[in-house]
Amino acid sequence: MDKRKVRQYEARLTEQRNTLLGMVERTEDYGREADRDVSQDPADKASNSYTKELLFSQSTNERNTLRLIEEALDRITEGVFGECVNCGQDIQAKRLDAIPWTPHCIKCQEQMEQGLLIEKEV
Repeated sequence: MDKRKVRQYEARLTEQRNTLLGMVERTEDYGREADRDVSQDPADKASNSYTKELLFSQSTNERNTLRLIEEALDRITEGVFGECVNCGQDIQAKRLDAIPWTPHCIKCQEQMEQGLLIEKEV
């Protein structure tokens, strides 16, 4: 992959990372605020609990994406960005355009989703 294209992906990944960091921080703040709201009404407690669970779920997804983005940025630094971490084949350009933090080519991703591929420790 040419250096100009890698720099474009790096800029997108960095921008996405910064956006997600802000979202995670806001979610944590909302969760703390929900903890402070001490109400005695059972309906309010249930609503508060549901909100905290939703925020926790969103935060988990955002943190997982952040981890994948950090790993992609590391692959850029190592000079292996765009290669599948499992088979070493080039990841298709359309796939990288859609999900630049993806660590797998389509074939390995499908195998992983079917439970046929065990993700390697990086």
